[in-house]
Amino acid sequence: MAEGLVVSKVLKDSIAAEMEIEPGDRILQIDGWEIKDILDLQYFTSDEEFDLIIQKVNGEVWELQISKDPNEDLGIEVCSVSTKGLKKCTNNCIFCFVQQMPPGMRESLYQKDDDYRLSVTQGSYITLSNLSEKEFIRIIDFHINPLYISVHAWNPQARINLMKNKRAGKIPEQIKLLADAGLTIHTQIVVVPGYNDGSVLEETVNKLASFYPAVQSIGVVPVGLTKYREKLTPLRTVTSEEAQHILNLGLNWQKEFRAKTGKNLVYFSDEFYIIAGWDLPKVQEYDDFPQIENGIGMAAKFNAELLSCQPKLPLEIPPRTIHIITGVSAAAIFKSWVENLSFIQGLNITIHEIINNFFGSTVTVAGLLTAQDIADQVGDLRGDYFLIPKVMLKADEQVFLDGYSVSWLEKKINGKALVIDNNGKAFIEGVLGMKLEVKENE
Repeated sequence: MAEGLVVSKVLKDSIAAEMEIEPGDRILQIDGWEIKDILDLQYFTSDEEFDLIIQKVNGEVWELQISKDPNEDLGIEVCSVSTKGLKKCTNNCIFCFVQQMPPGMRESLYQKDDDYRLSVTQGSYITLSNLSEKEFIRIIDFHINPLYISVHAWNPQARINLMKNKRAGKIPEQIKLLADAGLTIHTQIVVVPGYNDGSVLEETVNKLASFYPAVQSIGVVPVGLTKYREKLTPLRTVTSEEAQHILNLGLNWQKEFRAKTGKNLVYFSDEFYIIAGWDLPKVQEYDDFPQIENGIGMAAKFNAELLSCQPKLPLEIPPRTIHIITGVSAAAIFKSWVENLSFIQGLNITIHEIINNFFGSTVTVAGLLTAQDIADQVGDLRGDYFLIPKVMLKADEQVFLDGYSVSWLEKKINGKALVIDNNGKAFIEGVLGMKLEVKENE
């Protein structure tokens, strides 16, 4: 019998709770099939009726008969993606961010995963270069949707040069096989000057677009480089002129693709527009925001959420001083909105544009700021409130990338932290210290 997947959480009032499944129990079999990973679990629990075998924490083996509605979930979360752990990355990408990390950080930050199961369950980008033929067939047979794939270059040799893996050159045939199988694919291109820009980029975008509707989005982002690149391939960031050129190409692509598909199909990260010195597009240009977690359209959506709050803003609030912590990229957006809030009596806002000394000044996004840089540059807040967006913190706890906690930062700068969700309404409510009655489509 397989080791099984260990239950980490049971949702309240779920089928699992009703069947007395508890954290620590192991999911061993469903209808006689050994459960080896989360895809097995999802696939075999999609039926309305099935037999479930679990091993309790005390060693007892239970056989449970489950009956449920077609769309009803079992109501459990598991500790790991599979009984064998995560599939590791087999590439040696010249722009790999993990290889640019400073020493002494928490161990999980140095792990290079490339697991197709995380792609479908969490939206993680994968390269397909570490898949066995059996695993590739499994993706097709299970009809795993959607997949998020880091393509970078359609040209096989260009992709091999970027990823330092001979198997990386198989991407054209892999995309075709997935598309022919009717799978939904979201793709990304990290632009590395001298490697996959110019004609390589144009070919990549056009080839991927030719697979619509299987390919539902093409995200284009500039390479991110830290100061920790000793003994790594010499690279440089995208210049303002290059970003402008790529965005001009993008306007033509978007016009062509919208005429053919009804959507822009290719989307550029907020950072591209900032590097180019261009205004951000309107929210409509991002269609259904297919790659917002990739930093594509996040600023436009945030701005639209702020605008929806404007009619509900008060003219006056009790005296309140608030400090906004942000990176260089987003600072202009916040400065603009602070001006829009200047009419509110009693509100005093200070923006702290934090330079990323930890990773290097070329890293400008807020999500990669550390507690140490914030502490060094903010100073004594004298007990005032300061906003920390969740994007700066570890997903499951209030810890920054450098391992320091929000409570450590509070003591260091003598302030009171307000950790807020990554949306405009949460930001305004944090600034004002009050809830706003704003409908979602308002």
